[in-house]
Amino acid sequence: MTPFAGQPLEEQIAQWRAYVRRRRVLNDADVEELEGHLRDQLAALMEAGLAAEEAFLVAVKRMGDLDALSREFARAHSERLWKQLVVTPGAPEASAAAARAETLVVLSLAVAAALAVKAPVLFGIRIHPNEELPRFYARNASLFVFPLLTLYFLWKRGWEAGRGLWLALPFAAGAFFANVYPFRTGGDTEALAILHLPIALWLAVGVAYVRGRWFSNGGRMDFVRFSGELVVYYVLIALGGGVFTAFTMLLFNAIGMNAAGLTAGWLLPCGAAGAVLIGSWLVEAKQSVIENMAPVLTRLFTPLFTALLLAFLATMAWTGSPIDVRREVLIAFDLLLALVVGLVLYAASARDPQAPPGWCDGLQWLLVLSALAVDVAALAAIAGRISEFGFTANRVAALGENLILLANLAWTAWLYARFLRGRGSFAAVERWQVAYLPVYSGWAALVVAGFPPLFGYR
Repeated sequence: MTPFAGQPLEEQIAQWRAYVRRRRVLNDADVEELEGHLRDQLAALMEAGLAAEEAFLVAVKRMGDLDALSREFARAHSERLWKQLVVTPGAPEASAAAARAETLVVLSLAVAAALAVKAPVLFGIRIHPNEELPRFYARNASLFVFPLLTLYFLWKRGWEAGRGLWLALPFAAGAFFANVYPFRTGGDTEALAILHLPIALWLAVGVAYVRGRWFSNGGRMDFVRFSGELVVYYVLIALGGGVFTAFTMLLFNAIGMNAAGLTAGWLLPCGAAGAVLIGSWLVEAKQSVIENMAPVLTRLFTPLFTALLLAFLATMAWTGSPIDVRREVLIAFDLLLALVVGLVLYAASARDPQAPPGWCDGLQWLLVLSALAVDVAALAAIAGRISEFGFTANRVAALGENLILLANLAWTAWLYARFLRGRGSFAAVERWQVAYLPVYSGWAALVVAGFPPLFGYR
């Protein structure tokens, strides 16, 4: 008879957690990460029809032997992540073979993304150095990569081909709206489509990531964590790629050859596309050694952005200067507010929902309130501009996006206040954030599909 038999599920999880905490190489954050994986397994098993007790026993069995897991974790932390990304030394042959297969799949998809970027050359659409990027590439940038990233997750999550086929529909629709609409060259609706299409299609990648179980426990928050860490890895890869490109130019210039065509036509576009696949693979591989960037990044950037927004609000109040509503300024404001929402999401993905409020939660609340005040100021400026000069595609898009962010930030601030006063739980904040994710993609899809004909493709 197992010691867990006949006990309520939460009590079983509590005993398992206490057992894991006795492993000296695992700290509290690592235990939380393990518990998250256990709960994901439980949710999937119970959804498949198993009783709670059966699901718990199967999930614990799937987690593997904890002593072996602790030894692997200690080895990973002594030699650090970079030596453990592909195949852990001494790993079973089956695991090593699976890692090699995944490496081959990812590299093949990365090469396919690079070739997709160059395919338009066959139709006379070329990237030339010292010339503006063709609008075709800007409109279709996400379509070169996101379908292949979706294929990677379909393969990795073990989807059946028929079940995942419907995910091709949003990409087909995106290709239609990006290339069939008669955009006016350099028009506002074309620029809006370029900015919003990746946001609309990212939801399809998320559905593949969670294996279609968008509403299952923990799946959406795992995708949030993946998205944030992909940004971090992509920036690191881009920095390394910039150094590589600079040395390429330097070496060829040293022998009197201009390598601008090579770098602008091949290295930069192909590398940018392939790096999305490689970065995604690195994020997935990192999860196997139970290391998480989210707590460090949120604690680093939350105070910085809070100070920035407070300083901006104080300066605006002191000088009485209104917000400039030029398109570039509005885009920058929306990106800043979206980044704040991203920080809140990232913090939620790294936090134990059952833990009591701490100083970091108070700082997060202050960040949300500051962003809310900035959003209200931006909305006032946009409304004044519309009342004076009328509606345009840019102003309506900015108005809608700031209203969407306003609703998110306002309710987040309310839920945080309840949590800090002990009248609510942090789980409510987390549920609100992940439930709101489709709103962003839905609005982006509306901008891509509806705004061009509504505003005459101008």
